[in-house]
Amino acid sequence: MGPGHLEQLLQPKMAEIRRYLIRLGAGAADAEDIVQDTVYKALLYLEAIDERKFSAWLYKVAINRYYDLCRRQRRFHYDEEPGDYEASEVELPEESLLRREQQEQIERVLGMLNPLHRQLILMKYEMELSYREIASLLGISEGKVKASLYRARQQFQHYYGGEDE
Repeated sequence: MGPGHLEQLLQPKMAEIRRYLIRLGAGAADAEDIVQDTVYKALLYLEAIDERKFSAWLYKVAINRYYDLCRRQRRFHYDEEPGDYEASEVELPEESLLRREQQEQIERVLGMLNPLHRQLILMKYEMELSYREIASLLGISEGKVKASLYRARQQFQHYYGGEDE
């Protein structure tokens, strides 16, 4: 894997991993630090990483660093990015407000889930990864992914439907 190929591979992947970490609950600065650390480790262990599993390896390192950070902080939090909710030109203000309120409620519920459940829901429904891809990234069986994702959906529905405003 040459330097040009590596840079082409890393640029979009690192931006994707950064967005994913922020969605998991990392602050923007923490996500950037984790991404930089992940790139550093990738460069250190480049020869030992199977090229076919390079993407999964990057995610695994980043996720593990995020969990290390969370253990050190002893809490999970969600930083909302400003400007996430821009109305389109044809959208009515009421529709924009309803959409934003629904998105905020979804974010609150995601923040209430245990970290593994939040991670599985984001991987499956936001990143649109297959069960096999999720299993590979997390180092667990597809069966465990399916069972855990089922429990994650149940937990999400419980909080989303049972939340008192």
